[in-house]
Amino acid sequence: MKKLLLIALVLTFSLNVNAQVKTPQPSPFSKQEQKVGLTDVTIEYSRPNMRGRTIFGNLVPYGKFWRTGANKNTTITFSDDVTIDGQTLKAGAYAIFVKPNAESWDVVFYSDTNNWGTPREWDETKVAAKTNAKVYKLPMKIETFTMSFDDLSNSSASLGLMWEDVYVGVKFEVPTDKAVVASIKSAMNGPSAGDYFSAAVYYLQEGKDINEAKTWIDKAVEMTNDKPRFWFLRQQSLIHAKAGDKKGAIAAAKKSLAGAEKAGNADYVKMNKDSLKEWGAM
Repeated sequence: MKKLLLIALVLTFSLNVNAQVKTPQPSPFSKQEQKVGLTDVTIEYSRPNMRGRTIFGNLVPYGKFWRTGANKNTTITFSDDVTIDGQTLKAGAYAIFVKPNAESWDVVFYSDTNNWGTPREWDETKVAAKTNAKVYKLPMKIETFTMSFDDLSNSSASLGLMWEDVYVGVKFEVPTDKAVVASIKSAMNGPSAGDYFSAAVYYLQEGKDINEAKTWIDKAVEMTNDKPRFWFLRQQSLIHAKAGDKKGAIAAAKKSLAGAEKAGNADYVKMNKDSLKEWGAM
């Protein structure tokens, strides 16, 4: 009997030692990944709530550095060198600190990411880049602190920060054009139809040499004449139109329209018909 009681006590103690109460974190962790052009960008941060509190100018004082979130440092990681306000920020991870004010925020990218919150001793040599961003008032309240990637383009994006009724955006530029042009030059040593197509579309989108784009898209279409691709022909029509060749644009759009109708692709049918109407061919 005593032996059974002893075993029961040991089991009870063991269960109590191993038991762990799990509850939600008041400022839950978030990780967001975004491809900007060809650059991978990742944000990791914790998200506090307003909970009826006045945030900026109170909970987060004006004129003092804030960790830009809660708990461990908020960090941003870039796979390539980027540019912020004319300053080169090398590829790697950075802590983000902000100094809010009513009209604008100072935003700092700090090379030491291992502080819990703001550094006890600020080291100016660890400031990799800094900028000032305008405060925009929102028409509604944002309960949970939110970071986002906004205004995406091939060459840039804005890091958005929202909380309470405030939005701040920090623009950063990525080296997409340099990488793409190098890739195009390399591929042109033995380009496929897809290489010509991709290069032409990029030049069209970025407003680069339209005549070069026209040469490439024409080669792409020529190389696929045995199996015409209506999406190739669609871009050919747009590039010819941009280059001032309306006749060529109409001819390509009609071929693209026929291919899209055969494939049952309603989106391309509509786009081609809209362009043909715009160019006076329907």
